Amino acid sequence: MSQDLLHRYLFEEYEVRGELVQLDQTYRHIVDAQSYPLQVQTLLGELLVATSLLTATLKFEGSITVQLQGDGPVKMAVINGDHNQQLRGVARFEGELPSSSNLKDLVGNGQLVITISPEQGERYQGIIALSSDTLAGCLEAYFAQSEQLPTRLWIRTGMVEGEPKAAGIMVQALPAQSEDHEADFEHLVKLTETIKDEELFTLPAVDILYRLYHQDEVRVFEPQAVAFRCTCSRERCEHALLQVGRDEALSIVLEQGGIDMHCDYCGSHYLFDGSDVESLFNITPPSDTNKLH
Repeated sequence: MSQDLLHRYLFEEYEVRGELVQLDQTYRHIVDAQSYPLQVQTLLGELLVATSLLTATLKFEGSITVQLQGDGPVKMAVINGDHNQQLRGVARFEGELPSSSNLKDLVGNGQLVITISPEQGERYQGIIALSSDTLAGCLEAYFAQSEQLPTRLWIRTGMVEGEPKAAGIMVQALPAQSEDHEADFEHLVKLTETIKDEELFTLPAVDILYRLYHQDEVRVFEPQAVAFRCTCSRERCEHALLQVGRDEALSIVLEQGGIDMHCDYCGSHYLFDGSDVESLFNITPPSDTNKLH
C-alpha cells in the first residue's frame, strides 16, 4: 500500500468537503536530510501534512509555503509544496529543546506565515499569530479569518515499526445556503474526531473513510500522489558562484581547497575544485607553480 497519497472527498448530503493525506517516503526524505531531534521531526511532519492539505485547496497552478518562525529554540521551520503535491522542507534550531512537542514551547513568541504563489497572478501572504498550542489550531484560525469557512484539521505524526509516519484529515464547510449547514458540519466533526493514530498510519484511505462515515454518502475522487522533490541542482550552484564573482570564488578554493555547496532540504553536496571554477568563469588556467588544487 502506497502511503504517499492525497484523497479528496465530498459528502453528497452535506455542503462539506474533506481531504485525507498519508505520508511515508516523503516524510522520511525530509527528516533524513539532517539529524533532526524527535521534537523537530514531529514539527516538520505536522507542517508537511498541513502544507499538503493546503496545497490541495489550490484552484490554480502554483505553490504554497507554510513557515513557522519565532524566538524559541526552533527559529524557523518551513515546508513548500505545489499543485502537483511535490514537497520539501527544512528547520533551523539552536540551544536546548523542550521535552514536549508543544508548538509554543518549540517556536516561542512567533507567527505562522502562509505564502500562496500562483504561476500566473499576484502572490498572497497571510500572517497569523501563534494563538494555539497546536499547528492545527493555528490553521483553523487562519481559515476562520481568511476564508471565513468552518474548518477542522487532525494532524498526526508517529512511528510504526521504527519508521516515521505522518497523516492528516481536513474537513471544511462549503459556502452554504442550507440553514442546517452548521449542524451538518458539527456532525461530521464528531465522526472524524473518533479517528485513531494507528488507523491513519496503517489503513488504506478508503477503509478509513468507510469507518468514519459509513452511514453517510461520500464521493471519493481519484487520489493524487505526493512526493518529495528538491529544486537544488549543480546548475543553480554554478549560478550562485557566478553571483559571488571570480575573485571571491577563487579565494575560497585557495583557502579551503575547494567549494562544498550543501543543500539543507535534501542533503546533497555539490563540490567544485579549482578546475571547475576555472571552467565556470572561462578563465585561463594558472601556471603549475600556483595552480589551484
